[in-house]
Amino acid sequence: MDPLVGVDWLSAHLGDPGLRLVDCRFSLQDPTAGRRAYAAGHIPGAIFLDLEQDLCAPPRPDRRGGRHPLPPPELLAARLGQAGLGDEHLVVAYDEPPAGGFYAPHLWWLLRWLGHERVAVLDGGITAWRAAGLPLVAGLEAYPPAVLTPRPQADMVVDAAYVAQRTPGIVLIDARAPERYRGEVEPLDPVAGHIPGAVNRYWLEGLEPSGRFKPASAQAERFAGLEGELVVYCGSGVSATANLLALHLLGRKARLYRGSWSDWVAEPGRPVARGEG
Repeated sequence: MDPLVGVDWLSAHLGDPGLRLVDCRFSLQDPTAGRRAYAAGHIPGAIFLDLEQDLCAPPRPDRRGGRHPLPPPELLAARLGQAGLGDEHLVVAYDEPPAGGFYAPHLWWLLRWLGHERVAVLDGGITAWRAAGLPLVAGLEAYPPAVLTPRPQADMVVDAAYVAQRTPGIVLIDARAPERYRGEVEPLDPVAGHIPGAVNRYWLEGLEPSGRFKPASAQAERFAGLEGELVVYCGSGVSATANLLALHLLGRKARLYRGSWSDWVAEPGRPVARGEG
């Protein structure tokens, strides 16, 4: 299905029995901010799922697997089912773009990885909802538990060994901000730089200033010249999913290096590049 829905569509379908609406807001700098924002005001009918508590496995002490490890599919499906997301539901995820515009694509990617295709992202998120003058409600909401059957799609994800041993026909795309890619700053991980051979396509450049995704023609310009198999990474495998959604708008498949940079630098001795690449 189309990976994006608009606020007009969503406002017309609120209350549909088969719809499940998920608030994915989060802040890496303040992990409780999303939950507080949800309680203060969210789109009617939405539940809240926390990036680190609900959608990721706990990080390992040795940092292998990255800051936001991929959970075992059976555990993730059980958690989402307990939250009320079932096989029969259309799930719509939203966040707060532009700056927080990669958390909803992350849930979109997770559900597709689990084999659940009926999932979309609210284009423009709660930012567009507010701009349209549509109502918000405070407090907490819940859905009755459901059954989500895991059918993990192994070909959607790769690990560090795959990246390290990739053939010349594989294009590696770094979704982080250019200054992080160049190694000029690194606010989250112990080593700055990028994986040698990677090209930089900042995820935020796929959004309009309004927070909506740019049209397919603009996404095609962003990824022009990148032929062959595509593998996308970021800091911990979350913001890269915004690039994966942008590529999906073009009908292009790409894999996610889930551990991403935080996993890459957890292994001493892995090569690091700096500069423009």
